[in-house]
Amino acid sequence: MAQPVSTQPELPSILSPGRKVASAIVIGSAALGAIVLTGALGLWFHYGTAVFFEMIASGISACF
Repeated sequence: MAQPVSTQPELPSILSPGRKVASAIVIGSAALGAIVLTGALGLWFHYGTAVFFEMIASGISACF
């Protein structure tokens, strides 16, 4: 007769804080992205599109 396959042991509850840390990192990254996007849009509306794109282009050319 075949013996029943044993089930895998349950994971300890110590691993659940890892999910909390991962979700906090995701939420923090999304918040930081929203802040950067809001700042970029604010600068765009304040200085206009021409100045905004000139600043981006000069920053890129300074890198290379």
